[in-house]
Amino acid sequence: MTTPAPAPSLVLTGGQVLTVDREFTVTEGVAVRGRDIVATGTDAEMRALAGPGTRVVELAGRTVLPGINDSHLHGAAYGMTKPPFALDVAHPAVASIADVVAVVREAVRAARPGEWVVGLGWDPGYLAECLADPRRFPHRRDLDAVAPDHPVCLTDFSSHMVWANSEALRRCGIDAATASPAGGVVDRDGDGELTGILREAAQRLVQSALPTPSIAQRRAAIEGVVRELHARGITSYTEPGLGPGGTGTLLGGLSTDNWTAYADLVAVGQLHARVSVLLLPAPMGGSAEDVRKGLEELRRPVSADPRRLNAIGVKIFADGVPPNRTAWMNEPYPGGGHGALCVHGDSPALQVEELREMIRIAHEAGFQLGVHVTGDRAIDTVVDAFLAADTAAPRPDARHYVIHGDFIGADSLAKLAAHGYGVNMNPAIKWTISDLMDEVVGRERSAYQWPVRSAVEAGVRVCASSDAPITEPDWRQGVAAMLLRESKASGRTSGPEQRVTLSQALRAYTATPAWQDFADDWKGTVEPGRTADLCVLDRPLLGIDPHEIPDVRVDLTVFDGAVVHER
Repeated sequence: MTTPAPAPSLVLTGGQVLTVDREFTVTEGVAVRGRDIVATGTDAEMRALAGPGTRVVELAGRTVLPGINDSHLHGAAYGMTKPPFALDVAHPAVASIADVVAVVREAVRAARPGEWVVGLGWDPGYLAECLADPRRFPHRRDLDAVAPDHPVCLTDFSSHMVWANSEALRRCGIDAATASPAGGVVDRDGDGELTGILREAAQRLVQSALPTPSIAQRRAAIEGVVRELHARGITSYTEPGLGPGGTGTLLGGLSTDNWTAYADLVAVGQLHARVSVLLLPAPMGGSAEDVRKGLEELRRPVSADPRRLNAIGVKIFADGVPPNRTAWMNEPYPGGGHGALCVHGDSPALQVEELREMIRIAHEAGFQLGVHVTGDRAIDTVVDAFLAADTAAPRPDARHYVIHGDFIGADSLAKLAAHGYGVNMNPAIKWTISDLMDEVVGRERSAYQWPVRSAVEAGVRVCASSDAPITEPDWRQGVAAMLLRESKASGRTSGPEQRVTLSQALRAYTATPAWQDFADDWKGTVEPGRTADLCVLDRPLLGIDPHEIPDVRVDLTVFDGAVVHER
């Protein structure tokens, strides 16, 4: 006699369950037992499974999705962008250089004598003075007026540029004789005087001097981030770069100490998210030798529960970012210059060889590679390096991917598709900066930036992510941006031919990131046998006006079979 299966612990029924399986099946309910999904089907089928102890959630037409996976989210760094760690100098909190100065003035009044003032988020594309005069840019003298004796370090929205005052430069030994480091730029004005702007690897000249949060503070910051992510329906994310290469980053947000904090949380059962980690053996501007040494130091760290914390790959920085004109481009920027690779080397040719060697070392060590690369010339270099590394040491399922891939071209897309590699794009950044990029690269190239549809149609696996703290970890805004391709500032459409469908956008936040995580056999879809990570929205999603998607609210989040957020 067969013993009947125990009743589900949780049933969500009477709604619109978007399974995001291969066929994008839509059904009415889902049943959970313990940590796993045990059934999907019609409302009647799900109700028939319920027992006396089953919690039944009446969806009343609402949508259920797989738990959202923000596949490029600097969780620890994001947690440390908030008070008490850093001031908010992002739009809309500030709208001008004068506003930023006012925030710093208040912070100086509250600070101890000589204490660092740290902030994050300023964006020249939203500062009134810069908009009124394209020649105007933040300058150390703006900050000196209110902070003559306190060092000030304000990192921009992209985390690729620092605005420092004179006292910060003085304390860090930066003066007129300071040369730009490999992979970085120390800005000077027309008279050769320091402006206080430090780009790419030059940021470390100041950021490495900032006070370092303790492991306990990092744990608390991570726990706060996870609670916020639950309220947004996010149950998985990739922490893209932790290791010795991140020691000099803002507040050590990419340092090995953050792995320690995550591992401590897992060990005591207090990490309530699934975190995949890319190790960061080398800093921006680093070398192949840095990668070797960093990997020797890190080895492949293990955690108490690999389904909650897993080091799966290696992060390498190839070039900068387009808004700073540091992305390496084939065609020059309108004002001149092509950008550059941000790796060790005295010439572009030597830098290309160094980057290829960095990629080869990580590939042969058995790691997945996620390479930060944005300019079309740099992307072609990285993709060719992936292929060269695999030719020399074949690995059939390496799952390497291009991070950002702003200006990836057809040839590189075809190569990624042919080798089963991926690309991880940032639609909410496109929404944020599209007007600015018209000025930086010209309207035609700006419209093409983040060619999601071209990537999908080429057969490349496409993930979408927030890159928080660059943008908020809000997948709803990302999905809307993928469907609309509109500007946050003006509402103007930019590259409508790169719009995708709702199903393609949702897949980029659920099923495909599970593939990136080497976890597509147990998470990322709503199917029997998958882990019970679920997200319940406050309304039906199919057929909705894309402009309404950012206003959709998350009513319920289920992680590992347990309700972790309920509105």
